[in-house]
Amino acid sequence: MKSTKPEPYLNNPTKAKESLSYRDAGVDIDAGNELVERIKPAVKSTLRPEVLTGLGGFGALFSMDLDRWKEPLLVSGTDGVGTKLMLARQLGRHDTIGIDLVAMCVNDILTCGAEPLFFLDYFATGKLELDEAQRVIEGIAEGCRQSGCALIGGETAEMPGMYGAGEYDLAGFSVGAVERSELLDGSKIRAGHRVLGMASSGPHSNGYSLIRKVVERSGSDLDATLCTRAGEAVTIGSALLAPTRIYVKPVLELLRNGQIDGLAHITGGGLTENIVRVLPDGLGIDIDTNSWPRPEVFDWLQQQGAIEATEMLRTFNCGIGMVMLVPEQEAADVSTQTAERGIPCFDIGAVVAVEADSRVRYRQ
Repeated sequence: MKSTKPEPYLNNPTKAKESLSYRDAGVDIDAGNELVERIKPAVKSTLRPEVLTGLGGFGALFSMDLDRWKEPLLVSGTDGVGTKLMLARQLGRHDTIGIDLVAMCVNDILTCGAEPLFFLDYFATGKLELDEAQRVIEGIAEGCRQSGCALIGGETAEMPGMYGAGEYDLAGFSVGAVERSELLDGSKIRAGHRVLGMASSGPHSNGYSLIRKVVERSGSDLDATLCTRAGEAVTIGSALLAPTRIYVKPVLELLRNGQIDGLAHITGGGLTENIVRVLPDGLGIDIDTNSWPRPEVFDWLQQQGAIEATEMLRTFNCGIGMVMLVPEQEAADVSTQTAERGIPCFDIGAVVAVEADSRVRYRQ
């Protein structure tokens, strides 16, 4: 009797049709493998002693040092870079956008007092361009080095049809730890605490949909000079693409002194919405907008876009990327220590008791 068992598909090609491969569909497995080999040195440069695995496995292992951590709380954060990616593609500059990705995650978990331990990235594109992808991931590794966390794993997804030519997207995920006794939860903040603003490097990674609208409306040449710093010309494009400042190492050093009672990362929502997120009920902030120098890029954006002052403060960081909330008697010392660690710091206001719905007051 003739067997009815189907032949294995590997031995049963359809001769009437041309054979297809994954590469024919737009996915190049060999290119993905080559990218992994290219980025291994950058990834290796970020590793910490607690990392137990290298690239290539299904999962990454990280061993907590139980001699150091007594009662650790794990703190996680995830974020992307948003439409700043579109500006990076427009200018053909892909080497610092990875720093932005790391910064947005590690600066967030830092606000709990957490030390970032490891980071994972997700890189998605329509067609993998090796040189471009390598520059992006090397930027991610640089961000990890700046923050002291390990680039422990990631995913590269090639999805033809999902993204247009030259398009890619990024997402990141970080995990950190803080001793339970050292957790910053805002409970120590009182009326009278000073609001210390740490300088940003530019717009960081927020407000770029509005920024691109301003660029479109103004018709400005992004290679035109915006200002001069240290005798060198800074273009509009360079100012807009300046990588997000990573505050982790200097702030962790400052936290050891026990002088900081709260931290706020100034991201989407600007100064208006982010500081109050860490304040107890019944407290607000009074901010003097003349107490710090606003970088030229924000003046350019406001002028070219005819943006209202309130919209600027609610959309952009306006020159303040991280806020520390400290007792009044500690403010001068903390400001000095911050500046000594290379980040300009300004006393921009105070925590105040409030009764009305509005918890933020600006003085000019």
